[in-house]
Amino acid sequence: MSLQLFTERAKLADTIIIQLKNQIESLKQAAVADACRIDEERLKQENAAMRQKLQALKVRMMIAEIKNGVKQVPLPVRNFSTSATVAKEIKAEPVNASSESQANNKPAQNKGKGKAKAQEEEGKALADQEPPGKKGKTEKKDAVEAASEKMDVSRLDFRIGKVVSVKKHPDADSLYVEEVDLGEGKTRSVVSGLVKHVSIEELQDRLAVFMCNLKPAKMRGIMSEAMIMCANGPDRVEILVPPAGSQVGERVKAADYPGEPDAQLNPKKKIWETLKPDLRTDNNRVAVYKGSPLSVGDRGTVVAPTQANAQIS
Repeated sequence: MSLQLFTERAKLADTIIIQLKNQIESLKQAAVADACRIDEERLKQENAAMRQKLQALKVRMMIAEIKNGVKQVPLPVRNFSTSATVAKEIKAEPVNASSESQANNKPAQNKGKGKAKAQEEEGKALADQEPPGKKGKTEKKDAVEAASEKMDVSRLDFRIGKVVSVKKHPDADSLYVEEVDLGEGKTRSVVSGLVKHVSIEELQDRLAVFMCNLKPAKMRGIMSEAMIMCANGPDRVEILVPPAGSQVGERVKAADYPGEPDAQLNPKKKIWETLKPDLRTDNNRVAVYKGSPLSVGDRGTVVAPTQANAQIS
């Protein structure tokens, strides 16, 4: 009887040992899986950071090459988009900073929030000051005049400018204040919401495209006298790059739309707001108006560092 009891206990012990071994193995596998997940997340974060650094280095290298006269040749990209897709992109365009009146535009909720906020403040600064009795008549007259006027990109005074100094806005963390040489014998002050997208070092001494016939407007107490032109993607804002050899003060034009720009855009006529949707980068990152490239004489075209099919503003 004692031998049989001993045998049963031995079998029970073997069963318990097997169960314990299985539990230990399961715990080991779970621990390894947890460790792998932690390492996987860490590696994903490191890879994302490295991709961002690499992209920034590519942009800096492109700008350095252009400054040293190296011609940039855009790689051809096959276009699979349809007209419906393009229309959708235009409708969903992101908002960029500007020195133009944007009183009736609601700022987009994206990473370009600083630039959108600047637009809103400009709109307030440029609000209509006419007496209520005359406002309706004036708006109707402006609408009739606008309908009879030529409405294309030739009315916008795009020029090459050089940022000679840049600093943070004293009253707004998201804004820069730049002094820009546009070949006029004196500099203009330009306020732009690029703090989250471009460093001070990248802006200093940089050539860029500026819209120069906007009505000056105060932005957080500082008068902004022009707008730096950028390509706006869903998560990135990039300053447009002029062709190599561009000189301060040179006009940027679309060859298919000749003409002289307005001395100053009338905010009531919404000229910039009307033309803006047709200013984009194409598949090769070239800045275009209705498909016509923006260029500086025979020096070449204006391009975005990486943003293709993006809104320009």
